[in-house]
Amino acid sequence: MRTFFAVIVITIVYGTAALPPAAQAQGSDEASSIRATIGAQLDAIQQDDWDRAFSYASPGIQGVFGDPETFSQMVRGGYPMVWRPQSVEYGELRMTPGGPAQRMIFVGPDGQLYFADYYMEQTDGVWRIKGVQLVEGDELAA
Repeated sequence: MRTFFAVIVITIVYGTAALPPAAQAQGSDEASSIRATIGAQLDAIQQDDWDRAFSYASPGIQGVFGDPETFSQMVRGGYPMVWRPQSVEYGELRMTPGGPAQRMIFVGPDGQLYFADYYMEQTDGVWRIKGVQLVEGDELAA
């Protein structure tokens, strides 16, 4: 399911350009809004509130999965580190050709360290998650 999610949903090429300095600042509205959206979805997922978690997904993601139950099955089956993390931290927020990508750092239920890029899009002035891709160790060095 992870491959399906990464291949079908993520159509973004990794970029190296950073967000403008104003957007990188801790207090920037854009960065804060992006992080708030991700945090709200993670909170909903950890509470098994799949209707609310699904509401933070972009229209494209909602179209792929169709309903909160199918979305929940994908997360629970393919992303246990997101569903039941031991800890979560925000990493770098950077600009890619497809828009902002927020790096997330998870310690999964297995005690392992995981990195995931959350790709974002604005829909009607609100940030939504348009895809999540686990990042392998060799991609971290790039």
